[in-house]
Amino acid sequence: MRGPPPGSYDRAVMAHVSRGLSALADRPVTATAVGALGVSTSGLFVALSATSPGTASFFRCVFALPLLVPLALAERRRRGAPTARQHGWAAGAGVLFAADALLWTQAIYEVGVGLSAVLVNTQVVMVPLLARVIDREPLSARFVSLLPVVVLGTVLTGGVFETGVTGTAPVAGTVHSALAALCYSVFLFLLRRGGPDRPPVQSYVTIMVSAAGAAVLGGALWGGVTLAPGWGPAGWLVLTAICGQVLGWLLVALGSPLLRVEVGSALLLLTPVAALVLAAVVLGQIPSALQVTGCVLILGSAYLITARPT
Repeated sequence: MRGPPPGSYDRAVMAHVSRGLSALADRPVTATAVGALGVSTSGLFVALSATSPGTASFFRCVFALPLLVPLALAERRRRGAPTARQHGWAAGAGVLFAADALLWTQAIYEVGVGLSAVLVNTQVVMVPLLARVIDREPLSARFVSLLPVVVLGTVLTGGVFETGVTGTAPVAGTVHSALAALCYSVFLFLLRRGGPDRPPVQSYVTIMVSAAGAAVLGGALWGGVTLAPGWGPAGWLVLTAICGQVLGWLLVALGSPLLRVEVGSALLLLTPVAALVLAAVVLGQIPSALQVTGCVLILGSAYLITARPT
């Protein structure tokens, strides 16, 4: 008997994946919630891998590519290729993504899985500030009034006023989380420069390739990069790539644009909340009462800043 033509199995698998994603896109609340929960596992899996920031950042990008490339090829046949300008903006964004990943991974080890996820949400105040400085976009009265609340929440979450809190170096972890949030904000800013019509999956592949290269270079200067981390660490990083880099990102990208802004904002807060729960249950990282208060201030402000008034 003759076997199936070459590549038919891969095409069949990708067809099933595409149908599954399309079905979830018809349920945007479910897609966004599942995507946000998928992203929330990234910090836990990185912590369990116990690898250096450079190693974790490099492999979470590399392991995502075998899943993303077939989807990108399917998108290319359907929508065409990105322009050279869009590729350029995506490549630049990838460098910032690598910087974000390196800093955030360091913060995971210093301040804990859950708290680092909350602290990175301070990017909700950095994106409007960048838009104000570069594009002269006005700041809303709500944003200006909530900015001091976010700052206070950041200080409390980092455990600046306490001793014996979660993490090996909570103050350093807070600083690294804030810098990661800044890098992520610039990443989003550069990505927006690619235009709303950019093919998202192909742009994401460009970002992952660029980020992998930048992670190797940056990681070599910061803790080193282990190109053969072993089966155990590699397994955790594969899970990071699947749950966070691919499925989480795709589901959020599919679902959130179809929701009212306030609904999408609330669902995306599942990521830091779930990360806090996972850190407490799996790793025993229990935040103090003041740190919980700081988390509430940051996440509540993030929701109010990103949700439009009804």
